[in-house]
Amino acid sequence: MIRRVVFNQKGGVGKTTIVCNLAAIAASRGLRTLVIDLDTQGNATQYLLGGKAGKADRTIGDFFESTLGFSLQTPPFVTYATNTPYENLDVVASDPRLEDLQVKLEAKQKVQKLRQALDKLKGYDAVFIDTPPALNFYSRSALIAANRCLIPFDCDEFARQALYTLLDNLQEIRADHNDGLEIEGIVVNQFQGRAKLPARVVAELREEGQPVLEQTLSSSVRVKESHERHMPMIQLDPSHRVTQEYVALYDALD
Repeated sequence: MIRRVVFNQKGGVGKTTIVCNLAAIAASRGLRTLVIDLDTQGNATQYLLGGKAGKADRTIGDFFESTLGFSLQTPPFVTYATNTPYENLDVVASDPRLEDLQVKLEAKQKVQKLRQALDKLKGYDAVFIDTPPALNFYSRSALIAANRCLIPFDCDEFARQALYTLLDNLQEIRADHNDGLEIEGIVVNQFQGRAKLPARVVAELREEGQPVLEQTLSSSVRVKESHERHMPMIQLDPSHRVTQEYVALYDALD
């Protein structure tokens, strides 16, 4: 089972959009797919469930809360999943309680619990994990639980400097907790091919030997419409240019 985390410590780089659209493509290919929303903002949950986002029977907050108890057994992780309107695609919904739970989880050193739960998970072919824009308990849990990591990147100098710190942090997590974590690459999001600055930044990163993927994702109002309608691009507009960019990215990764 592929367990992919999409992570960047910088906000606004499109983590949620990438998670949900790649997951939707995997589901459309017939793979039983699970999205795990670890961000307290719950954008992935909103994207996939729409008006039903607050009605999940169980959430990721319920899972982490269960790890704080004294029982030797917690419910199977599959019981925390909620069906989305899309065939083969489920989501473990976010929970506003995550923020309050974090201190307790850190104090009791529960950072391995997500990996242990996913090691036992049956019935899914692919898992995509959305993370908060910070290297905190939840993003560390995701990076320890995953076997692949995709890094979204937008082309400005602040993002570039943050990228170097991020890559160092990922290497530390690999060394200390998860030597099986593969850094799949840096995906340039909201790319403007005709603008000089983005092209230069990408070229310089490649010259440095950074793992920048050939596949880029353009900006488009259509993506914002997909957010508003709670429909990933492969369902909303399969022939759209950005949809095809996501398909190309998915095919390159798999």
